[in-house]
Amino acid sequence: MYQEINGVRVWGTPMENAVEQAVNCGKYGQVEQVLLMADHHYGYSQPVGGVVVYNNQISPSGVGYDIACGNKAVRTNIKYDQVKKDIGTIMDQVAKQISFGVGRKNQKRVDHALFDHDDWRVFDQIEPHLHDSLKKLARGQLGTVGSGNHFVDLFVEEATGDIWIANHFGSRGFGHKVASGFLNLAKEQPFSAAIRGEKMEAAPTLFDLDSELGDLYFRAMGLAGQYAYAGRDYVIDKVLHMLGAEATFSVHNHHNFAWKEIHQGKEYIVVRKGATPSAPGQLGFIGGSMGDYSVIVQGKDSLENQEAYYSTVHGAGRVMSRTKAAGKMDWKKKKRMGGEISPERMDRAVREFGVELRGAGTDESPFVYKKLEQVIQAHQDTLDVIHRLKPIGVCMAGDGEIDPYKD
Repeated sequence: MYQEINGVRVWGTPMENAVEQAVNCGKYGQVEQVLLMADHHYGYSQPVGGVVVYNNQISPSGVGYDIACGNKAVRTNIKYDQVKKDIGTIMDQVAKQISFGVGRKNQKRVDHALFDHDDWRVFDQIEPHLHDSLKKLARGQLGTVGSGNHFVDLFVEEATGDIWIANHFGSRGFGHKVASGFLNLAKEQPFSAAIRGEKMEAAPTLFDLDSELGDLYFRAMGLAGQYAYAGRDYVIDKVLHMLGAEATFSVHNHHNFAWKEIHQGKEYIVVRKGATPSAPGQLGFIGGSMGDYSVIVQGKDSLENQEAYYSTVHGAGRVMSRTKAAGKMDWKKKKRMGGEISPERMDRAVREFGVELRGAGTDESPFVYKKLEQVIQAHQDTLDVIHRLKPIGVCMAGDGEIDPYKD
């Protein structure tokens, strides 16, 4: 059950700075309701794990810089016993054949029907030929994963022995350019101007949905969403090919996005940053840390889920900042200094949990996240857990990568 704090519906243990940020979001624009999921923490402008329900308005700062970040998970037709001796080799292949890191391009050109859509022309209403440069960037990065908490993982469902594959990333540099561009336009600056001096506590940027900028952003955001789906599909298909497997079940959704939805008979714009849509019967993949279980959940037809505007968590939620965990990077020595989590402690914990790890710094260690079971427990009246998955292989960008996204 949630508690209400200054008008904000809060699930789980309230984090003071995130609650203050959520309360502040409620002071701007035509807000119907503000909510915080149990994995909430401080974010750029709108808390991660935060949901803001607007009347005919949309917030590019609320959606954030990593537009359409989300998860895809598939159950395969192979069993753990068939691959348990080869997990190390498989994860070596994942690390070698899929591009991880900031600004990376795919190892080969990827063609996709999405690049033939007329939707790209929306950008030419902003600047002549803008769509050409954005499409070039997007095409080069389709199927790359990025850095930060983005991953490609293998899981075993212990109850059945089934092998699952999951990934987590968004619309890459293309989405970042879209977000930056519209935040510039809101300040009457050129779309392609450099973003400078953005602060985490920035007030929400809002467009009326029926304004020119609101309409253009909604369409551009939608295209970034299609692009993120295409990228996650591509990566899952690539890992299926590595395994010689087929998908028998699939779950796929965004958690940094804005949706037009009907609630209590009225249309709203629901802006979810780090929050997963969870309507009755709707499936979602919720990832834990690399030292914890992940789950497939299904939204309940309950009053509390209705009061949550059919929203739930997107992960376990951080309890320690990246800098506190890993320390500051000394780029001259190419070494992190002053972090609370040592690589040895992280490696030992992951090894003891039975995970083959490739990449990742201590800022993504199990110690920086809440326990997923506790987070899910806070939402027990809004969802059901239908599959429980143990990670056996985790691949992420290596230590020393700078995450360009503020959320």
